[in-house]
Amino acid sequence: MLFAHVIGACVLLGTGAGIAFFMVLAQRGNDPNKIVPVAQIVVIADFVFTATAAIAQPITGLWLSWYQGWSISDGWVLWAICLYVVVGVFWVPVVWIQAQLRDLAIKAQKTGMPLSVRYHRLYAIWFACGFPAFAAVLAIVWLMLTKPVL
Repeated sequence: MLFAHVIGACVLLGTGAGIAFFMVLAQRGNDPNKIVPVAQIVVIADFVFTATAAIAQPITGLWLSWYQGWSISDGWVLWAICLYVVVGVFWVPVVWIQAQLRDLAIKAQKTGMPLSVRYHRLYAIWFACGFPAFAAVLAIVWLMLTKPVL
C-alpha cells in the first residue's frame, strides 16, 4: 500500500507539473492551432492520471495511517489532509477550465478568429490556480517524507 501511495503522489506531482508545462508552452503565441492538440491531451491526461491518483491517495493514505498507528489528528497527518483539500479546491475548477479552454480554442480554430477575451480570462484563472495547488502538493510530499511533530 505504501508503494501505491508513493506512486500516487508521484503521479499527482508529475502530471500537475507536466500539464502546466505543456499548457503554458502551447499558450505562447496565442495560436489555436497549437493550443487545441495540447489542450485535448491535457484534458484526457487530467482525467486518466490525475483523477485516478486523486481518488487513490486518500484511500491509501488512510489505510497507511491505520496500519502505521497514526491518528488522522496527528499534526503532520492532519496538515496533509487539510492541504489535500486545498489542492482539490483548486484542481476541480482547473479541470473544468481546461475543458473550457480546449473548447474555446477549437471554436477559434474552426472560425479562424483569435482567441476570445473569455479564453484569456479563463487562462489567467487557470494559471493562477496552479501556484497554490502545486505548492500544497509539494508541502504534502514534504510532510510525508519528514513526518514532523506539529
